[in-house]
Amino acid sequence: MYKRRKRHNPEQIVRKLRDADAMLNAGKDLASVLQILEVSESTYLRWRNQYGGMKSEEAKRLKQLEDENKRLKELVADLSLDNKMLKYISEGNW
Repeated sequence: MYKRRKRHNPEQIVRKLRDADAMLNAGKDLASVLQILEVSESTYLRWRNQYGGMKSEEAKRLKQLEDENKRLKELVADLSLDNKMLKYISEGNW
């Protein structure tokens, strides 16, 4: 049976990592914890590397900063393209 992929927001990831730590400290093995969280081991390890030790608020702020960075990069790319077009036109190459 095909299982639909989920997208987790940073707060959900931090919460799941916290739950995983609690279950592992309680003596559960990693395979059962991953099954309960409904994530693969590779996803869990990627999350641990990226969000390990963060609080929910910090993860939310990280996501906001990443989104803002993406928006600013797009803005710079647009301005750079506009600048190149203006130079091309001003040189009479059209």
